[in-house]
Amino acid sequence: MRIIHTKDSAFKEVLQSITSRGDVDTKEIEKDVRNILEDVRRRGDTALFEYTERFDGVDIRDGMVVERREMESALDAIPRRDRRVVELAIKRIEDFHRRSVPESWFLTEEKGTILGQKVTPIERAGVYVPGGKAVYPSTVIMNVVPAKVAGVDEVVMVTPPRRKGINPYVLATAFLTGVDRIYRVGGVQAIGALAYGTETIPKVDKIVGPGNIYVATAKRLVFGTVDIDMVAGPSEILIVNDGTGRPEWIAMDLLSQAEHDELASSILITTSRSMAEKVKREVEKALRGLKRKTIARASTERYGVIIVAGDIREAIRITNRIAPEHLELFVERPFDILGYVRNAGCIFLGRYTPEPVGDYLAGPNHVLPTGGTARFSSPLGVEDFLKRSSIISFSRDALNELKKPIERLATIEGLTAHRESVRIREE
Repeated sequence: MRIIHTKDSAFKEVLQSITSRGDVDTKEIEKDVRNILEDVRRRGDTALFEYTERFDGVDIRDGMVVERREMESALDAIPRRDRRVVELAIKRIEDFHRRSVPESWFLTEEKGTILGQKVTPIERAGVYVPGGKAVYPSTVIMNVVPAKVAGVDEVVMVTPPRRKGINPYVLATAFLTGVDRIYRVGGVQAIGALAYGTETIPKVDKIVGPGNIYVATAKRLVFGTVDIDMVAGPSEILIVNDGTGRPEWIAMDLLSQAEHDELASSILITTSRSMAEKVKREVEKALRGLKRKTIARASTERYGVIIVAGDIREAIRITNRIAPEHLELFVERPFDILGYVRNAGCIFLGRYTPEPVGDYLAGPNHVLPTGGTARFSSPLGVEDFLKRSSIISFSRDALNELKKPIERLATIEGLTAHRESVRIREE
């Protein structure tokens, strides 16, 4: 990993290259994705069969639907201790999300005016679960649990087929979280099926879940036909350090994101040059023992950096500019600086709160804004599966009290029917 001081002439350029790593020209990709989406819209299941055979090498004509007994068999196939771990994660994520369920409310004013807000869950949510470089039962938990807590009527899951079958941990977790339907289909064609519906797969109201650049592009293109959670970019972690603590802990926390994929970014901002040097050596040492060391090494060499800042205030200013997905405050007194953090997806406080606790079972959702979007967006939560409807009820007296200013505003805007709609009730 490179070490660079904030006063170095190359600092801004290095920082820019890392924060813009997810910027990809998707024009060619968009063309292919649009064609597939439109084909799925027109030909439904037939298109799904053809694209799945072409891209995944699997014929799903007689097996696109995952039967409930397959889910139950997968649950029986995993070790009992692993089932208990999954159940613990589900319970903790569920307990956390239940605390954030907004409620409908009503306010009665004088003269009979009733105002309020009605909160209603969406009817059907679609969850995309990748089937590529790794197995992600945690993805199932984090996307399904908030939907269920919100009260969504039906949760539909899609995941790419594999010749040896869908991973039993994914199916078992889907069963335990209460997924209603599962289909063996992935890629752009799966997003199209969820967005438009086919003879077999129902149209949903919202699509959530991660995927590769083709899946992310497809989600972006169907937004408006359906809602989506976010267009997620490569994973990232930023650690702020005050020169205290054990460098090998910091190094492993950095690698916890680097092992995700080659585009992942791991950044350390420390006020100590000595700590910077120590962490660099520890990263190199730890890399040798990782199962996914090739991926992690590519990530740290291209998008990993150790920044030496003048003080903690400067470190936090840089942090807010980057707006990281995961932020670790690996400092002596983390709560003292928490109030200065403005932009971050999830904030981990103290030396005993490594990022993986948030990935699996701390409670908060691990679906987080990436690529600087933490400046204006939030983690996936119950609110993402709810709609708000405004409630207005006026009595005759209430309307009479406000009719003149309403009529005047309508006149100013030149909307005669608006004005007369109120005035006609004067009779």
